[in-house]
Amino acid sequence: MFGAGEIEDLAIAAKKLTGPAARLIEAPELIAETGDADLLRLGTIYLARIRALAPDAARITNKLPENFRLCGLIRLALPGARIIHTRRDPVDTCLSCFSQLFAGNLPYTYDLAELGRYYRGYDGLMAHWRAVLPAEALLEVQYESVVADLETEARRILAHCGLDWDPRCLDFHRTERPVRTASMSQVRQPLYQGSVGRARAYDGMLGPLLAGLNG
Repeated sequence: MFGAGEIEDLAIAAKKLTGPAARLIEAPELIAETGDADLLRLGTIYLARIRALAPDAARITNKLPENFRLCGLIRLALPGARIIHTRRDPVDTCLSCFSQLFAGNLPYTYDLAELGRYYRGYDGLMAHWRAVLPAEALLEVQYESVVADLETEARRILAHCGLDWDPRCLDFHRTERPVRTASMSQVRQPLYQGSVGRARAYDGMLGPLLAGLNG
């Protein structure tokens, strides 16, 4: 398995299409105007790009957070794709985003109320994907469950991906591959529980976030 990180190769592949299909990433609703041939070409271009990163890898992961918007498109362009959706306590999730200075253009992460509203939209969209995607396409993993029992959850993930168990999964922090995402410092450490319930330390300061989350 090869971890490609938070890569935008799907968007790059879409730009190589013509007509409405070229705008599928920023306007997924254009799927209604996209034919099967364009979807096949999108998947083919994407696979060629990521296989060039690791020609011998049996599986390649793309953990771009914005992929949640595109689960349906991903499944159509890549019928064999296995999607893993990691959930975490909503308040902890939003606080983590708020405290991180991201490199990309993510303005909603710098306003607590907007973060809450964005999370509600994300949560609703994921409920839709759970309802319409085949059961084998999408695996839900709870962050707190991973922290409490890494081996059980790691085995679930590997089984979902059609991979055999490898005990090295429990020593993920020993990986020597380069990591360039916001989690670069965490993945060099063994699993820890300090971020579970992190938001409790900020009780009384998160009113705008809670209002956004609760609508």
